[in-house]
Formats: sequence, C-alpha cells, structure tokens
Amino acid sequence: MLDPRFHEQLGPVRLGDLAALAEAEVVQPEHADIMIMGVAPLDRAGPGDVTFLSDRKFLAALGATKAAACFVHVNQAKDVPQGVVVLATRFPQFAYAKAAERLFAARGFPAGDPAIHPSAEIEDGAIIGANVTIGAGASIGRGTRVLPGVVIGPGVAIGRDGYIGAGAVILNSLVGDGAKILSNAVLGEAGFGAAGGPRGVVDLPQLGRVIIQDNVTIGAGTCIDRGAYEDTVIGENTKIDNLVQIGHNNVIGRNCVIAAQVGMSGSCKVGDGVAMGGQVGLADHRIIGDGAQLAGKSGIMQDVAPGERVFGVPAKPIRQALREQLVLKRLVEGSGGAKNES
Repeated sequence: MLDPRFHEQLGPVRLGDLAALAEAEVVQPEHADIMIMGVAPLDRAGPGDVTFLSDRKFLAALGATKAAACFVHVNQAKDVPQGVVVLATRFPQFAYAKAAERLFAARGFPAGDPAIHPSAEIEDGAIIGANVTIGAGASIGRGTRVLPGVVIGPGVAIGRDGYIGAGAVILNSLVGDGAKILSNAVLGEAGFGAAGGPRGVVDLPQLGRVIIQDNVTIGAGTCIDRGAYEDTVIGENTKIDNLVQIGHNNVIGRNCVIAAQVGMSGSCKVGDGVAMGGQVGLADHRIIGDGAQLAGKSGIMQDVAPGERVFGVPAKPIRQALREQLVLKRLVEGSGGAKNES
C-alpha cells in the first residue's frame, strides 16, 4: 500500500495534463479538467485515482473499478465502463508509470541533512554504530543493535531487541521486534517491473512496502523487494538464509525456512511452516500451501498443495519425480546408452 512515510504525494494534477505527459488521449475531452490525486491497480483505485488495463484477463476487475480514469490500449477503449474516463494509448503500462512519476516521489536523503536526522526517534538502550545513516522520521526500538555502515531510510520503523548487521540497507520497511537482519541485506528497494514504451523499456512504479514481522531472521546479502502497490510480507519467526531474492508482493507465512539462493518471482503466496531447499526457484503468482516442502534446486511452475513434498524441474510430487528418474535411467541403460557413451 502507498504509505506517506515513504512516498510524497505531488498531486493533484489535471487529467488532461497527466494524459499529455503519459502520451495518451483523453477520449472524453470534456473530462480533461478532472483533478487526479493518485494511481492504483484496478481493484484498489478510487474516485481520485487513475489506473490501467494491461491484459484482457483483468476485464472483470476493469468492469468493477472505481477509478476516475483508466489507461487502456486503443483497441480496448470500448471495454471501459461508463463513468470511467478513457485514456487511450498504445502503451498502457508505460502511461501508468509516467503518471505515477508525476504524482508521487520516494522520500530520500536530501543533500545537507545530518547522518542521523533530528526527527528520527531512537529509544534509550538502542545501540547505534559508526557511520550509520538514519533518515527523517525513522524509529529504532530499545535494545536493537545497529552495526556500522547501516542505512535506514526515511520513515522506516524497526522494533525492539533486534539486530542490524554491518552495511545493511533498509528502506520503505516496517520491521517487528526481535528481527535479525544480517550484513549487506537490502530491504525495500524497488522490485523488478518493466514495460515497453514508445522509446524502449521503462521501469514500473514500486509504491508498496516491506513488512517484517517479529523474530524474523534475514541472511547476509539477501534482497527483499518492496511491493509494486501491495506489501511484501515476511511472517513471524520465518528464517531466511543468505543470498535469497524475494520479489515484490510476495507474502510468506510464519515459521518458514528458506535456504540459500532461493529465488522467488513476484506475487507468490507461501503458507505457514513451508521449507525451501537451496536454489529453489518460484515462478510468479504461485501458491504454496501450509507445510509444503520444496526440495533443493526445484523449479516451481505450478501451485503446491498443503503438506506436499516436491522435487525437480518442473517440480512434481517427490515420489513421482523419483519414479520418473528411475524409469528414464532404465530406458537409457536398456537401449545401450551406457555402452555407446563408453
């Protein structure tokens, strides 16, 4: 969700001006003077927002949207419901990105600010190391240790009795009590989102947050991206190893164990008590049920049922995967493959 602690609102902006900036046409020009406050996905947009349609599979959400206006491909203008102003363009996602850039700006570290901003709230008993940067409005709870070289962005909240390792970077994030974030981990940077535009590929806006619940451990060098609009969430007591990549909008449950070099594409839902072996890879929008076990190096291309154990690329129930490997081995040996190789 868009949190004013992390993004500054720059609107309102006249719809006609926003459309011109985004290289779109206001199909109903009599509505060009509507004032727009923000951007949001189809299902979250309100009367002061502009949204976009990128794929026909979201037509149902378009029909129910409460947005003031919608960027759509010129061929889909007829699909926009009555009451929503049509913004026709060949590049709806590009137009949405340009609108977001105009309406919101990420809060940063203005030149000349002190390393620890005077508005930052640091409770008694917190230990702050050398060369730490803490942005405006950030807060750090009692008993938390922050080692040298850490960067804590504006508005970031870190709970009590935590540990932040040397060189870690925490932006756009809310961190619970007892969390351990090891050296050089990066939380809350922009997730990977891109769209084609009239002059090449552009970055899509990443306006969400990272939520780290109590007693989570995040390993060294791990990256957890903030949400594109929704939040990226790591559930209570989950343990994440070194060098893990967690993409935007992922929601991970409680008491999960995620080994090194796991890579999660965006918008996955992981239940409680899930275990992932090293180098597991998840395709986007996968649902992993409670208690599932994903064996090392598995490629997760489909949803995994609660309690299921899977293995392989693409991953399958582990007994099925092992049977298939055994059958393949027998076929190769039976065809003389082993002799030919020698």
